[in-house]
Amino acid sequence: MNTKVLRSLSYGVYVTTTVDGQRPTGCITNSVMQITSSPATIAVSVNHDNYTNGCIERSGFFAVSILAVDSDASLIGRFGFRSGRDADKFEGLSYESVEGMPVIADGCGYVVCRVINKMETSTHTVFLGEIIAGETGCKSEPMTYAYYHNVIKGKSPRNAPTYIPEEAADAPKAESKVKYVCSVCGYEYYGDSLPEGYVCPICRQPASVFKRVEE
Repeated sequence: MNTKVLRSLSYGVYVTTTVDGQRPTGCITNSVMQITSSPATIAVSVNHDNYTNGCIERSGFFAVSILAVDSDASLIGRFGFRSGRDADKFEGLSYESVEGMPVIADGCGYVVCRVINKMETSTHTVFLGEIIAGETGCKSEPMTYAYYHNVIKGKSPRNAPTYIPEEAADAPKAESKVKYVCSVCGYEYYGDSLPEGYVCPICRQPASVFKRVEE
């Protein structure tokens, strides 16, 4: 099967959040869809290895914050390339609690859900949630997965449903034959050297985590 056909499906970029006791946590998701309109329900797919998965299971609630094209790209690094087991992903971040669930301020809307069912696959749990709160945010367009790949030039987190192992090999090449690859999130910078004070636009890590690769 040519797995590239799956990239033609429509996806967004979301921060799916919940709580671990009183502590907020969350992860990046892209497989979120509306299931019914009355009562309003959505489904979200979360990898078994994501700390957020077990927290949703225990709390019985989750929120989905919809990222916009002008949302800070570092949110994807914060929630997509670190684990809530080891880091407080909300430290220093602007957010609010709605129905007990953390929602991101820097987005174009959110929904808060009560888990009403779930389906297990070999790698992911699909949580079905009835919407108990929701609001629109900024006026800019929601970020699509295609925009994240083609404009921001970001890579899929390894636990994402859409992760394709050969993805890095398919990335477009720039004129420079020297590239620097972020060892945290896989972002690629093409150029003879990294600019002074450079930080990764996705995961906000310093130039020291980049590895030089000759092509």
